Amino acid sequence: MKKFLLIDDHLVVRSGIKLLLTDMYKDVEISEAENGDSAMQLLKADTYDLITMDVQMPNTDSFALMEHVKKEYPKAKVLMFSMSPESIYAIRFIKAGAKGFISKSAPLEEMKIAIDKVMNDKKYFSEEVLMELTEGDGGSNSNAFDLLSPREFEIVQMLLNGKTISHIAADLSLGLSTVGTHKGRIFQKLKVTNLLELKELANSYL
Repeated sequence: MKKFLLIDDHLVVRSGIKLLLTDMYKDVEISEAENGDSAMQLLKADTYDLITMDVQMPNTDSFALMEHVKKEYPKAKVLMFSMSPESIYAIRFIKAGAKGFISKSAPLEEMKIAIDKVMNDKKYFSEEVLMELTEGDGGSNSNAFDLLSPREFEIVQMLLNGKTISHIAADLSLGLSTVGTHKGRIFQKLKVTNLLELKELANSYL
């Protein structure tokens, strides 16, 4: 029996992946988690042949969750499945241990190919991600968001999700001044001056 764990805050997305997996494999057991906390509980109780995970979920640091899975469950195969732009997130998550990254807007057949490759212990990359990997960190098309530290990357995700400095400070148990300092460094590294420019920069990678 194949065991799958779907981590996504949208029920309709999980339902769609379930239908796909039950079509691809005859004997399956599928568990679902809507955030990092529920995913952690399931991971402690069982092992899975494949984990699909969204990048942006409420009250969840997906990057930290990916790093935890890699450290505590090194044999776990993780496929990132998200609407978040590949050019910003894919390389970082792959370096953190994910086997692949696929867009939710990808055709059904591409999703099947990605799942099949990851299940066979291979990696799945879109042509865009392959190009970035080939060019390397010093390529002319290098991703500006790669300049950020893990903490800065976590904060920039929260800013892009509409969270205020006070909300971010509370969620991360940090002081307001600390978050403000991180925000200033983020803006400096990305060469933006406000949230609108930050969102425009992120959208430019779509």
